[in-house]
Amino acid sequence: MAKNKIVIIGGGASGLVAAIVAARNGAKVTILERKDRIGKKILATGNGRCNLTNMHCSSKYFHGGDKDFITNILEQFDVNKTLEFFSELGIYPINVDSGKVYPNSLQASSVLDVLRLEVDRLKINIECNAEVTKIERSNNFVVYTKDKKYYGNKIIIAAGGKSSPDLGSNGSGFTLAKSLGHTIKKPIPSLVQLKSGADFLKQIKGVKINALAKIIDENNEIMRKEYGEILFTDYGISGPPILQISRIASDYLNDNKRVSVDIDFFHDLSEKELDQILLKRLTSMPNKTIQENFIGFINKRLINIIIKEAGIAMNKKSADIKKEERNKLVSILKKFSLIITGTNQWNQSQVTAGGIITSEIDEVTLESKKVKDVYLAGEVIDVDGDCGGYNLQWAWSSGVVAGMNASN
Repeated sequence: MAKNKIVIIGGGASGLVAAIVAARNGAKVTILERKDRIGKKILATGNGRCNLTNMHCSSKYFHGGDKDFITNILEQFDVNKTLEFFSELGIYPINVDSGKVYPNSLQASSVLDVLRLEVDRLKINIECNAEVTKIERSNNFVVYTKDKKYYGNKIIIAAGGKSSPDLGSNGSGFTLAKSLGHTIKKPIPSLVQLKSGADFLKQIKGVKINALAKIIDENNEIMRKEYGEILFTDYGISGPPILQISRIASDYLNDNKRVSVDIDFFHDLSEKELDQILLKRLTSMPNKTIQENFIGFINKRLINIIIKEAGIAMNKKSADIKKEERNKLVSILKKFSLIITGTNQWNQSQVTAGGIITSEIDEVTLESKKVKDVYLAGEVIDVDGDCGGYNLQWAWSSGVVAGMNASN
C-alpha cells in the first residue's frame, strides 16, 4: 500500500517532476491539469527548443523571494542533478551558448515526451480538463473540480503563475493558496515586452539593432543594463535585453513610478571616441547632407528620427554641421531615451513575478507554514528568474523538493 496519496494541482514542469519523484518514492499520485494536456508551457520554452537550465545558475539570477530561501532549494537539486535526471530519462544535453543547456534534439517536445513516458511507467494518474475550484480538509484533503472530488493526504500546489494563460496557468494557484491562508505578493508580468508612447515607433516597426539597453529610474539612476538584439515594435521595444530588464520596469510601473529605457547604439565607444568618428565622417564627406552621411553608419530607418531628435534639418550639408549639433547627435546616439508606459499583457509574458511570499513556506521542504501537508512548487511561489533557463531550473528544483518531502 502506498505511503502517501498525493494530489498535485498543475501538470506543468514543476508538477510533473514532483509527481515523478513522489511516485518513485512510493506515493500514489494524481495530477490535476486544467488544460486538455499536460506540459503545454514546456513546449513553448526556449523558442520551442526548451532551455532546460543554465550552467551558471545561482540565486543572483533570481528575484522576488528571499535569496537564502532560493539558494536552499537550488542546492538540493542543482544543475548537475538536473542534467543527470534528464540524461537518465533519455535527454542528451548540450551547452549551446552563455551556459544555456538544451536537449541535443533542440526540440522541447523531446523533454515533454520523456517526462510523459516516465509518468506512464510509474502509473501516475493524470486528469486533464480538471480545474481545481476548492480545497477542503477534514482528516484528509478533498480537492474539488467542477464535477469531481479527489482525495489525498498530501497536496502539492504547482499551478503556475498568470503568464501565458492559454498554455495553462491563469492565476488559480494564487486563489487556492490565498484560501488556505497564504499571503500573495501582487503578480506582475516579467520577461515581457515594454510599451512606450513615442510617436515615431510606427516608422521603425521591425527594426532590429544590437545595442545596450539601460533601465533608468525617476532619479536618473541606471538600475540594470543588458546588451543584445533589440527589436522596435509599433507599441515599444522587445528582444532579449528588454525582456531581461522588464521586471524592473514592471515593478516600477506597478508602483506608479516613472521609468525609462536608454539605448546606446555605440556601447563600445565613449562619447569622445564617437564624436571623433562622427567628425571624420562629416569632414570627409562635406557635400553630403547629414541624412546621406548617416547611410551605412546607423540603420537606415533610424536616420531621420535621430536627426529630427537632434533638431537638425535633413538637407543640411555635412560641412555646415556645427559642433553643438554634432554634440547633440553624439548624445542621442549614446542615449536614445524612451519613456516606458506599460508592459504587454499576461499572454505575452514568459514568467510571473510575485506570488506566495517565501516567509510562509518552509525553506527546506517547501511545506506550507500555514497548512500542514500542503507543499508549494514552481511559479506559484514569489520567485522568478532571468531569461536563459533559470525559470525552468527553479521549476525542476522546487518540484523535486516538494515531491520528495510530500512523499516522505
